[in-house]
Amino acid sequence: MNADNSRRNGRFDHRIQAARGRVKKFFGRATDNPRLESEGRRDQFRGNMKQAANKVRDAFRR
Repeated sequence: MNADNSRRNGRFDHRIQAARGRVKKFFGRATDNPRLESEGRRDQFRGNMKQAANKVRDAFRR
């Protein structure tokens, strides 16, 4: 597996993490579970920040 392919997989993983966070946040709100909602917010934030870091990294590579 080359480096370009692994970067694509990493980006996909970060999108999945952000989406999983949105789902957790939604179900936390729906079930009135503040712990699940906060976990969802944390996962969503981490996924979004990793995506942003990849964008910045790519901007400097070009």
